[in-house]
Amino acid sequence: MDSFSEDLWQYLGNTCKKIVLYGMGDGAEKIKRVLDDKGIGVAEVMASDEFVRGHSFLGYKVRKLSEIEELYGDDFVILTCFGSQLPQVMEHIYGVAARHELYAPCVPVAGDGLFDLEYAREHSAELKKVYKMLADEQSKRVFENVIRYKLTGKIDFLREVETPDEEKFDLLNIGTEEIYVDLGAYNGDTVVEFLNETSLQFSKIYTMEPDVKNYRRMKRALYRIGSALLECYNCGAWDEDTTVTFNLRGGRSGSVVPSDAKAADGKSLNPARFREVKMMKTDTMLRGESATYIKIDVEGSESRALEGARNTVSEYKPKLNVALYHRNEDMFALPMMIGEMNRKYKLYMRHHPYIPDWDTNLYCV
Repeated sequence: MDSFSEDLWQYLGNTCKKIVLYGMGDGAEKIKRVLDDKGIGVAEVMASDEFVRGHSFLGYKVRKLSEIEELYGDDFVILTCFGSQLPQVMEHIYGVAARHELYAPCVPVAGDGLFDLEYAREHSAELKKVYKMLADEQSKRVFENVIRYKLTGKIDFLREVETPDEEKFDLLNIGTEEIYVDLGAYNGDTVVEFLNETSLQFSKIYTMEPDVKNYRRMKRALYRIGSALLECYNCGAWDEDTTVTFNLRGGRSGSVVPSDAKAADGKSLNPARFREVKMMKTDTMLRGESATYIKIDVEGSESRALEGARNTVSEYKPKLNVALYHRNEDMFALPMMIGEMNRKYKLYMRHHPYIPDWDTNLYCV
C-alpha cells in the first residue's frame, strides 16, 4: 500500500475526465453518495444496451455506452456499480475495460467508511500480521491483490488471482462423514452444493437462515433429507441467543439496525421495512456436540457468528469457510479472531470469479 500515491477516490477527485456510473440500483446509489460526500460530480449514468429504454435514474437519463462515446469521445471514466459472477457479464465488463478507463469502486456491503489509503495505513500492523499468518503463496498473492483492488478499484488485480470456486472443497478436504453447519444458508444453494460434492454422504447438516421466504425455499430444496440428518432453524447466527431488528432492504438476508434507529429526517422508520428476527449461537444449536465443517456467510455479521461458535471452534477445530468481503475490517479482523480462538488452524485465502471482490473467502483447516 505504500507504493500507491493515491487511492481511487483521490484520483476521481483530481481527474478532469467525466465520471459515468455504470449500473442502476443500490450499488449505484451507494457509490453516488460517496462521490457526493467528497464533492465529486457525476456526469452520466449508463447501462448495458438491453436495459436502456429511455428511462432515468437518480435524475440522469440512462444512456448506452455508444451514446457516452459520442458525447465525450474517450474523455470519461466508467465506475461499475453492480456485482456479478456470471461469466458472460464479467467478460462484458472486461471487454469495456479493454476499451475505456473503468474501475469498480470498493464500498463495503455492511458498515460505514471506505477501505482507502488512510484506512489501510491505520490498520497496517493488523494487515501485516495476517499476511504472515497465511499458509501458502497463493493466499499471500490473493491478500495483496485484493488490498490493491480495494485501494484502486482496478479489476485486473482480482482477475490475476481468481481461482475456481470448486477449489474450496480441495482446500477443506471435504469428506463423506462431515457434520456440516451452514450459517446463512439462503435458499439452500450451498447445502445442495455440499451434497453434490459428497454424493449425499454425510453425518449431519445444521442450517440457519433468518429470512422467512429463503428459509421456506431451503426447506423445499432439502425436503428429501430426513429430520434425523437435517436440522433447519429460521434464525440468524449471532453471539448470543436473542432477538434483533432487521432492515428487510439491507441485503440477501437483511441487515441489523438499532432498535432506536431513525430515518434521515429524524422520524421513526417505516415499520413495514423491519421485523424482529430470532438469533442464536452456533454453540447453542449444537448443544455441545461437535461439527466438522462450518460455512459462515451472514451479510456482515461474521464476527458475531464466529463468537457464537467460539466453544465449537476452540474445542473441535472444525474446518471453516468464512466470507471476507462484507466489512472493511473483515480482511484482517476475522483471520485474527479465528487465530485467537484456535492456534492450530492453517489459513488459506482465495478469490473466486466475481466483480467486485464479493467472493473472497478464508478457508481454515
